[in-house]
Amino acid sequence: MPGYNLVDEPWLAVRPVGGGPPVELGIAEALARAHELEGLVVEFSTQLPAVLRQVLLPVVAHATGAPVTLRNKGDRLAQKDGFTQDELDRLQAHFDKHRAQFDLFDPVSPFAQVAGLRTAKDETKGSAALVATAASGNNVPLFANRSDADPLDLTPAQAAHWLLHAHCWDTAAIKTGVVGDDQVKAGKTTGNPTGPLGQLGVIVPTGRTLYETLLLNLPVTPPEVLGVPQWMRGPHEPAWKPRKAEGLLDLWTWQARRIRLIPHQDETGRPRVARVVVSAGDRLTPMSEQEPHTAWTFTVPAKKSAAALPERRPRRHTQGKAAWRGLDALLAPTRQSSDGAFETSVLLDEVSALREDGRLPADYPLQVETFGMVYGTQSAIVEDVIHDAIPLPLLALHQDSEAHQLLLDVAEQAEQLAKAVNNLSADLRRAAGADPIPWDKGQRPGDLLLHTLDPLVRRLLAGVRDAGADDEVLERGRLAWEEVAHHRARDAANELLLAAPATTFTGRTVTPAGTSGKSGKSQTYKLGTAGANFRHRLDEILPRYADAVREAAAARAAGTGPALEPDPAPGADLDD
Repeated sequence: MPGYNLVDEPWLAVRPVGGGPPVELGIAEALARAHELEGLVVEFSTQLPAVLRQVLLPVVAHATGAPVTLRNKGDRLAQKDGFTQDELDRLQAHFDKHRAQFDLFDPVSPFAQVAGLRTAKDETKGSAALVATAASGNNVPLFANRSDADPLDLTPAQAAHWLLHAHCWDTAAIKTGVVGDDQVKAGKTTGNPTGPLGQLGVIVPTGRTLYETLLLNLPVTPPEVLGVPQWMRGPHEPAWKPRKAEGLLDLWTWQARRIRLIPHQDETGRPRVARVVVSAGDRLTPMSEQEPHTAWTFTVPAKKSAAALPERRPRRHTQGKAAWRGLDALLAPTRQSSDGAFETSVLLDEVSALREDGRLPADYPLQVETFGMVYGTQSAIVEDVIHDAIPLPLLALHQDSEAHQLLLDVAEQAEQLAKAVNNLSADLRRAAGADPIPWDKGQRPGDLLLHTLDPLVRRLLAGVRDAGADDEVLERGRLAWEEVAHHRARDAANELLLAAPATTFTGRTVTPAGTSGKSGKSQTYKLGTAGANFRHRLDEILPRYADAVREAAAARAAGTGPALEPDPAPGADLDD
């Protein structure tokens, strides 16, 4: 079987800067041309952080070194032509020395695999065992168009992507037992956790080019704690063990599974992968404090003492929740350690410091991509994949900036508007003699409102970035947002009011059951009261627009002013 070396073979799809169809390149050429490329194109969203962490970032960090200071990081980001000639020479020297370790089908040391990995009965599985979107064993995605029995022939490029994806995101539970693993029982290994990224809410800052994205994702790291990537740790053995990550590069290239791709040639002689062996891999214990691609949550132990330190845990993304709805964590200042506090990703913390030092302009078009995996049935199946991308104004990363407070306020107002619409729905249902929609069942009207507000918030984010530090423009932006949000919330409320049955006009009195068998305080629910409560709550949530409406009404009554027409602002034309 001919080899397939990832250094040279065109397995990475990348978008050229300025547009055009994606081109396929090997690692060496992709890095050499990184300043000419906009970014990676992947078949499945969660492959992107897997390729970055398992291959591109470790190659760059080990060959050229990670930034050792913020100044060094800023200087490297400013290199318009990408890697310097010295850095390119070091990258080439790395490839020359370790080229054999990047061969996907090498018989002795296949990339990210274990040569000769086999079960006691030489059993193999279909390549679907690697593919999160394919039916395999208990993992049967909703609406899957193939069964476990259908063969899945992967090209070498596809196999490489799904190989890396399995190391990062594979499901948990039982894995095949293999020869050489002394912890196998009855041909199986139990207790396997998900891949490391499956335990995180992954955050990846992206820049204008692949080169900038690589630098943005390289945290400042002293050489002595950088460690080495998996291809420099020697041939992997079937046996696995729980251990700590030995440096950042070990963490990024973590071998969460022992895998062997079994290639064959199709009828045209081209290599394909249809069979694999997937078994237990090293278990990361505990979660590394070096992890740069996640935000963190602090919780204080129940028993407070000098020895009881706050617990620091990766903050996971919420299924069905847009990234901007988690801005409280993305924008949290670093090293905040009060009760229930958040700490942003170290990468976003460094971006904030680079802006403060003047090494990144206020209007730098930073994007933040978020990734996550939702597992079900003891984390043995994939239920959903989380992926989102939002523009993030650099000034908003500073806690005392107007942009910071504006974005937090907007995100909170959107949540409160959704809650107000849900409360209106609940009151109308009670007035009609029905129970409110349970919070965890069905789709509530507030969720639909958030869906309509989503594109408006994204436009506002881009507008805030363009506005820079102009507080007057930002204030006009607040008013423009509140006006459009008011209209959208009112439209959602009108739909509920118009659909309410006639019986809600007279309403219904409800007497809830109290404690100790006593009845609670009776309350009457009817359409008029529900509508009035909603309008009052709307004015509380959006006070600037409410004040502007009152002022405009007073001016019209006095004959001294026109109808209210707020000035354009960040994200103006939000309704377009």
